[in-house]
Amino acid sequence: MKLDLASVVAALGGELYGDASLVVTGLAPLETATPQQLSFLSNPRYQQQLLASQAACVIVAPQMKEAALARGACIVTEQPYVYFARLTQLWKRERGPRKNASVHPSAVVDAEAVVHPSASIGALCVVERGARIGADTVLKSRVTVGEDCVLGERCIVHSGVVIGADGFGFAPNGDVWEKIEQLGAVQIGNDVEIGANTCIDRGALQDTVIEDGVKLDNLIQIGHNVRVGRNTAMAGCVGIAGSATIGEHCTIGGGAIILGHLTLGAHVNISAATLVSKSILKPGHYTGIFPVDDNASWERNAASLKQLHSMRDRIKTLEKETKK
Repeated sequence: MKLDLASVVAALGGELYGDASLVVTGLAPLETATPQQLSFLSNPRYQQQLLASQAACVIVAPQMKEAALARGACIVTEQPYVYFARLTQLWKRERGPRKNASVHPSAVVDAEAVVHPSASIGALCVVERGARIGADTVLKSRVTVGEDCVLGERCIVHSGVVIGADGFGFAPNGDVWEKIEQLGAVQIGNDVEIGANTCIDRGALQDTVIEDGVKLDNLIQIGHNVRVGRNTAMAGCVGIAGSATIGEHCTIGGGAIILGHLTLGAHVNISAATLVSKSILKPGHYTGIFPVDDNASWERNAASLKQLHSMRDRIKTLEKETKK
């Protein structure tokens, strides 16, 4: 596929400095781009890569304009990363239209399910009784949508996703566990994207809710009765325990764990591998990671951590004696 720079700017905006008739044949990172490819710089820390890049043209912010011009053509825009994202969308559209909406012959769709005519259901998908799939939503191969679960419009659900499996609910009864039937469903809003092999459990009594614009990476576990606010994004392997509430516009790094019945307020950002064991209502960036170290040093430090409480008491006693 080929696009000239004039077509790119006509479609996406930005200020072009260079030959508008220059044709590019692909998109690539700065360090590997060829003289036939278009690239971008979103972080000024990578200025050296910019100067060394062989890219035909680079998308940059206004403050990087002069540096970019020193090496060749550039498109200047306030948000280079967003511009690049829209460029990938343009590139995909130009490569050809999406396949017509359809239900793959190998998919199993219950007669009492409702699938919008513009939705696409991939190979080996299962859509159970009472489920509803909204307009322009795409289910890739092997997606399961459980009974009475609802997906809104323009959602993308990648391979292996399970929506509406039973939540983890059991009551102890002596030496055995008594199953608590999960009677709720899952409600998913519009413009949600769900990564491969992610699981979203149905609610025990009320529904699990994923609001509009949420983006979930691969291998995420969303427990029963969780509510995720609009435009929140989670990276791979995040685990959200049952009945947690995640606010709007949050980010949760890969491998982070949110314990059950907790609340994260809007605009809370959780670092990767962090364990959240209490509610966080104030917007901000939160991290709880014990630094990696060689094992012997880690054990010594861990042993010291166990003494912190007694050390605190000793310090308080010493402070009192000093004041006397």
